[in-house]
Amino acid sequence: MSNRIGGQTIKLENPPCILSRATIVGKKEGEGPLGEFFDVVLKDDYFGEKSWEKAECRMFQEAAMLAITKAGKQVQDINYLFGGDLLNQIITANYAARNLGIPFFGLYGACSTLTESMSLGAITISGRYADLVLCATSSHFCTAERQFRYPLEMGAQRSPTAQWTVTGAGAFLLSNDDKPPYITYITTGKLIDYGITDANNMGAAMAPAAAAAIKAHFEDTQQGPDAYDLIVTGDLGSFGRDLAIDLLKKEGYDIADRFIDCGCEIFSDDQDVHAGASGCACSAVVFGAHILKNMEEGKYKRILLLSTGALLSTTSVQQGESIPSIAHAVVIDMNRG
Repeated sequence: MSNRIGGQTIKLENPPCILSRATIVGKKEGEGPLGEFFDVVLKDDYFGEKSWEKAECRMFQEAAMLAITKAGKQVQDINYLFGGDLLNQIITANYAARNLGIPFFGLYGACSTLTESMSLGAITISGRYADLVLCATSSHFCTAERQFRYPLEMGAQRSPTAQWTVTGAGAFLLSNDDKPPYITYITTGKLIDYGITDANNMGAAMAPAAAAAIKAHFEDTQQGPDAYDLIVTGDLGSFGRDLAIDLLKKEGYDIADRFIDCGCEIFSDDQDVHAGASGCACSAVVFGAHILKNMEEGKYKRILLLSTGALLSTTSVQQGESIPSIAHAVVIDMNRG
């Protein structure tokens, strides 16, 4: 238990590195302000497939293969794949894992899947149970709308608080190599539920979970916002970002001067996405393509990254259940510590 700090945090004894990463995004994402940073930008949302679900599976699989190739590795070199997506029975990750043939742990953390997979992958490597672990996730605007809200053919009106699910996939190869950046701390979130029942207001549902995880991390590590160049959440959007800032101010933590949300970064104001972006791929592609690049170029030395997830289902929403949410945090550090 010596690696545990406080109630929810682990300090990794042997911090793994992010050896390589790959990002694939849809056409709309490629037209946004970060378009130049992604590895692959699709020409259309079908990606040459017969359905949006098949397109998402192909994105997941190709992002995984690209991350492996960029590291100069082979599929057979990878000890484990940790991955998941938004769809029922995580069909995207399952079918991609079937084709990849890597020993597989399927995860469902909704949009928190990136840092959930990175947390578990980092623990596995730090504990010397693996040398190479691939962490991957994906989402697709059309598949998510069809499952969680309304089929696009209905032309339903979107509310001002609605967010646009990112079409994309991100994959990260973790290794025991001594090469920055490293994952040095993990803070595992708790389920938080403020009673939000509106499936078109994910920011309000997830912001309390993000604030709770950030507060827990600060308390466990005895470090405040000044310990980080940047604090990043996954997909709170504009409403959720402001709510998280307010909630943390009430707890005595002012993060406003170093806090960004990936859902507010990937699209521009003139792309008509309402409150911003969401989806498993939101934090994956913004972190993988843009934030890590800035770290490698020396702009940031240490960041706190949280992916945020709303753990609802189509059935629970129809039955009037509230939306429990979660956020998992990892520290990405250019120094191993």
